[in-house]
Amino acid sequence: MSEIWLPAVAGLTVGLMGSFHCIGMCGPLALNLPIHKLAGWSRYTAILAYNIGRVVTYAGLGVLFGMLGSGFRLWGFQQVLSIAIGAFILLFLLSKSPLLSGIRWISRIQGKINGLLARKLAGPKYTGSFLVIGLLNGLLPCGLVYLAMAAAIASADIAQGVVIMAGFGFGTIPMMAAMMVAGHKIPVSIRANLRKAVPVFIGAMAIVLILRGLNLGIPWISPRMEKNDHTTEQCH
Repeated sequence: MSEIWLPAVAGLTVGLMGSFHCIGMCGPLALNLPIHKLAGWSRYTAILAYNIGRVVTYAGLGVLFGMLGSGFRLWGFQQVLSIAIGAFILLFLLSKSPLLSGIRWISRIQGKINGLLARKLAGPKYTGSFLVIGLLNGLLPCGLVYLAMAAAIASADIAQGVVIMAGFGFGTIPMMAAMMVAGHKIPVSIRANLRKAVPVFIGAMAIVLILRGLNLGIPWISPRMEKNDHTTEQCH
């Protein structure tokens, strides 16, 4: 049972703590959604559809990255991978240069997603539109999403990868929903101050990934990993 609820708690924690970062990254998009023109339950249905769309995309990414991690586990590289991911995240934080912004294919993908979002925002709005916008929003490059992806890969399990990514998405919903309802009333200075704590949190998660890979036998933080037995059965 702990194989599921621990990744769920981890994903929710990353989402809840990282949702302050979402105010800066996805906040402008959420504020531009014309939900304030909707009345009654239509407004809350639109908010729910948008956020469920993001969670569905994150869960789908969890399948892909959990599958990738399981491949590394079968090859016996799970511990090395966890340490490498944690170290990369720390280097990413320490480096002030946007390491991923200069990669052309990421920029092209982001440009296409932004184009689709712009068309959806300009078109007629109904519940399905907000769901599609949420699905596309989940594909936008984001440092917190990268952290959740890293955790999904380090889990080396498809089910845990889905739970981590879906938990991350659900963890961001309270802040995003509040942003969509009353975000215009939150001062920019407060948003900026809240985002300052995010790098510290990401760094702490990176250290946990490194400790996890070190196989120290510490419950929850660095549990003992058993090596796969690749020997075949012998007939007697």
